[in-house]
Amino acid sequence: MGSFESDPNQPLLRDHANDHEQTKDQLSTRVWIESKKLWSIVGPAIFSRVSSYSMNIITQAFAGHLGEVELAAISIANTVIVGFNFGLLLGMASALETLCGQAFGAKRYRMLGIYMQRSWLVLIMFCFLLLPFYVFASPILKWLGQTDDVAEMSGVIAVWMIPLHFSFAFVFPVQRFLQCQLKNQVIAWVSLVVLLINVLTSWLFVYVLDWGVIGAAVALDISWWALFIGLFGYTALGWCPLTWSGFSMEAFSGLWEYTTLSVASGVMLCLENWYYRILILMTGHLKNSTLAVDALSVCMSINGWQLMIPLAFFAATGVRVANELGAGNGKAARFATIVSVVQSIVIGLIFCVLIMILKDKVALIFTSSEDVLQEVDTLSYLLAVTILLNSVQPVLSGVAVGSGWQATVAYINLGCYYIIGLPLGIVMGWVFNLGVMGIWSGMILGGTVVQTVILLIITIRCDWEKEAEKASHRVNKWSNEPDNQSEGQQ
Repeated sequence: MGSFESDPNQPLLRDHANDHEQTKDQLSTRVWIESKKLWSIVGPAIFSRVSSYSMNIITQAFAGHLGEVELAAISIANTVIVGFNFGLLLGMASALETLCGQAFGAKRYRMLGIYMQRSWLVLIMFCFLLLPFYVFASPILKWLGQTDDVAEMSGVIAVWMIPLHFSFAFVFPVQRFLQCQLKNQVIAWVSLVVLLINVLTSWLFVYVLDWGVIGAAVALDISWWALFIGLFGYTALGWCPLTWSGFSMEAFSGLWEYTTLSVASGVMLCLENWYYRILILMTGHLKNSTLAVDALSVCMSINGWQLMIPLAFFAATGVRVANELGAGNGKAARFATIVSVVQSIVIGLIFCVLIMILKDKVALIFTSSEDVLQEVDTLSYLLAVTILLNSVQPVLSGVAVGSGWQATVAYINLGCYYIIGLPLGIVMGWVFNLGVMGIWSGMILGGTVVQTVILLIITIRCDWEKEAEKASHRVNKWSNEPDNQSEGQQ
């Protein structure tokens, strides 16, 4: 009898075990499918972003071997003058990740080309408004406390980088236009060709023609315009038939509404981007500032180089979230967020460990100065922590862009970075006399950590089904088409 009573339980236990295994298999399958979708964007995005950023690294590397003043000057011009404007324009272009991503998910394909043209118009206007930063770079840098020799040379370099400044208005929108329709391979291949062009022209102008740091700046100008020509050539020559139907007067309609969203996106990203530019400027007020600026510029360059990976996750997460919300799939958007955050953290941990292992060697690509190498070695601990934190925060910002939360995140960035982080950096740097270590530590603890925690809480508490409804409303509002109209399959 006992044997008989125990038998019915055995299949039941096996059923529970089978259910558990099936659940695990289903989860593994979902993770694998989502990972493939994510990495179809992340992989090419990492390559293209690393290639683009490497052009800046190459420029600084060529200048760094000309001398310490040249390295400091081009670092200031590239990191502060170009960097301030780069952050705003890049952020403004990220409005396309919301609009194009959600329109693509909702199959309103033709509107992607219209949105890109609107973005060009708005960004060109802002390029002209930002032009005084380049023209008056020398007096601005002197007023900010930079030494005369560095400020003067930086000012000359900044003027030669004006063509680079205007290229951003065209490159950023076309990159996001292609990215949102998952044409990431072409961005990667064009970026590779342009990187080779940059190496060749930098060598030619700096060493063969002996143009010095001006040659490095001109090489950067040519490379970024070549990037636009390659990407737009692909678009205009027929490889985007559903999303590009030529120039249209529709681009001039709704410009005010687009500018509002674009500015919110720009403020969101540039407040964060400027934060680390201010770190460079504050370091310029320390004793032996040239050495401090050189060492910190090297660290920021390495951080920026590695940051291309989290920024690729930022872009991919924005696209995945926007596509799923545009298609009305709130739960799928949530799942894409989780997969992206976990994978980005794992990669961040790997690079954090690598920096700690190679901390006394990471600066050799930029300089042969023993003093700079020693200072970078000291700062490498903070660099490792920054890299780890940056593996989380950009992904959460990508969720914000994909969902259209730019204005909310802009306020969060303002509070965390400038009301908490910046004062804490000043206190630790000067009041506690900790120098560049104190400034950087305070800005990490007060700004980046607090901001990451807040964004994490917002993301966890998000009602994804409600966000999908908002996305549907946004697509219908911006597309100027009947709700039930779709433009074919791609």
